[in-house]
Amino acid sequence: MKFKLSTIIRIVTLLTSVVALVMVLKKPAPVAQPQTPAAVAANAQSFGEKMEQFSQAAQQPAPASRGSYQTAASQEQGSLSSLPKAEVHLNSQEVGAALAQATQAGGSAELTPDTNMGSGAPTIKEQQVSFEGDVVHGQFLAEVAGKDVWVTVSGHLGSKDGYATFEPTEFKVGEMNVPVSMVNSALQKKLFEQHDRLKLPDYVGDMKVQNGELIMQQK
Repeated sequence: MKFKLSTIIRIVTLLTSVVALVMVLKKPAPVAQPQTPAAVAANAQSFGEKMEQFSQAAQQPAPASRGSYQTAASQEQGSLSSLPKAEVHLNSQEVGAALAQATQAGGSAELTPDTNMGSGAPTIKEQQVSFEGDVVHGQFLAEVAGKDVWVTVSGHLGSKDGYATFEPTEFKVGEMNVPVSMVNSALQKKLFEQHDRLKLPDYVGDMKVQNGELIMQQK
């Protein structure tokens, strides 16, 4: 018995749908290794201490050596002696630990898995982050339509006009790759809706991922 072309198309479509569903629901390889409770506590403390030191250094009055009043004789020397801007370097373990503690803190922290991101937003149950070169990888376990789905997104973190920015380079649902062009406009729209939440402290002038670290620099 010969199959009709429409029958073959229906079978192929069904098989493709089943495979896609399995890939969506399948847990992908983690972007970061899990930390022990002791490591989370130590790295979160390191994160807090570094941010506190950066905040204090960045908000100190600028020293005279940073001023522009220099005589012709001392101009070159004064330029060389100018102090560099304050910076903080954070690794992915420190950032991941801070996220983990924010998750455990529930509604008392600004960054929580249940933060209201607008109507229809999924509930985030777990989150991981890692840095590779100048790319940040984020992985989230979200409940969508009653199903637990892993979402992995990679991209470039930056800043513009005092606000954090994110440009995705890769997007996956489960094990299935999704073209960035299909999701970027919706992602940028959601980021725009949450614009106020992305405002950086007034003393932060630049933010980026470089050499596997998150770097923030004084304005």
